[in-house]
Amino acid sequence: MGVRKRAVEIGAGDGPMPAVLIEPEGDGPFPAVVVIMEAFGLLPHIEQVAARLAGVGYVALAPDFYYRELPDNRVSYDQIDRAIALMQKLDDGKFTEDMRAALAFLRSRPNVNGEKLGVTGFCMGGRLAFLTACALPNEIAAAAPFYGGGIAGHLELADRIQVPLLLFFGEQDPFIPMVEVREIDERLRVLGVDYRLRAYPGADHGFFCDERASYHAEAAVDAWNQLERFFSEKLGDAA
Repeated sequence: MGVRKRAVEIGAGDGPMPAVLIEPEGDGPFPAVVVIMEAFGLLPHIEQVAARLAGVGYVALAPDFYYRELPDNRVSYDQIDRAIALMQKLDDGKFTEDMRAALAFLRSRPNVNGEKLGVTGFCMGGRLAFLTACALPNEIAAAAPFYGGGIAGHLELADRIQVPLLLFFGEQDPFIPMVEVREIDERLRVLGVDYRLRAYPGADHGFFCDERASYHAEAAVDAWNQLERFFSEKLGDAA
């Protein structure tokens, strides 16, 4: 499926928030997915994920949630300290309002089915995808967090979740030990959340990104297949 890519701006709480919008060719209406960036900022990998989603029939939006730190608001994968510093400046309350604005932007588009909005995210974005499911449960239809460090810190909010979840972890992730993954699993099970959890043996943090040393091809391929199936089931058959 052909796609169209362009830069857009979203009216957010502290000014215009840049974003990359990638749309399937055709009139739609299509389901849509917000792709939340890693701690490193809105790097090409996140745009590539958005493009892959658009290629199978979703309007994909990748906002720059670090817009308050422009112009120096993205770093390479070897600049861990700088990435952590940027991540620590991102306030959860302000993020939630920015995400609300991003979802409103998608609902305003004539080629988007506003009742079929999903969210996925990676690293920091995985935590924020989970937070979105907790904080904005009536504004999305599904969430798929990838190796979200800090999800366990949001479990006290998990009783607010009303949408299905698909969570990905690596069993060798030093930032998210398996005891924490089991805690997440148990809490969601007790609450009766509609969720699936995949923990890949041998996979490290960042296993989905082929630009990182921790890339794990087998886990990445399976995770993409799982993600496509999940969004197809929960957001409707996009292709």
